[in-house]
Amino acid sequence: MKVKMKVQAIALDPVSNSPVMLLKEEEGERTLPIWIGLLEATAIATRLENIQFSRPMTHDLLINILDHLGIKIPRIEVCDLRDNTYYALITLDIDGREVKIDARPSDAVAIALRTGADIWVHEAVLEKSKLLEEEAKSEASSETTGQDQDKEKLKELLEKLDPSAISKYKM
Repeated sequence: MKVKMKVQAIALDPVSNSPVMLLKEEEGERTLPIWIGLLEATAIATRLENIQFSRPMTHDLLINILDHLGIKIPRIEVCDLRDNTYYALITLDIDGREVKIDARPSDAVAIALRTGADIWVHEAVLEKSKLLEEEAKSEASSETTGQDQDKEKLKELLEKLDPSAISKYKM
């Protein structure tokens, strides 16, 4: 099953300082964050903000070539998530024949925004992303717990330490 989505925003991850593309379900509340490169974020943001350049950027050039050849792009799909990497497909309509092209989700979305193509995300990708997010939260929680335990052990050790033993060492 696939879920129709739209670009909600391009944001900056405060931890990694990397751009994040946020896709939001059109008829629901789920979102899908995908960390992307700076150039792709710029290509998406300029289209979202309707910024025009005097010369075609790379995604615009590709669209111009496809238009010249009579090739349409009805949809793109974020179709997989493997090893923390998202995968996408761009569907080309070549005289009624569909051809799917492998792409990075950021490039596929940048092209979809320029062509009006639908943006779809496979349900399995949303589920895998949610699991990854839960794992990350769990790891962060256990790291905090481990740090708290280490602090407690250090505190106990310092409380038991004989102050006269410290004076033997010069600083």
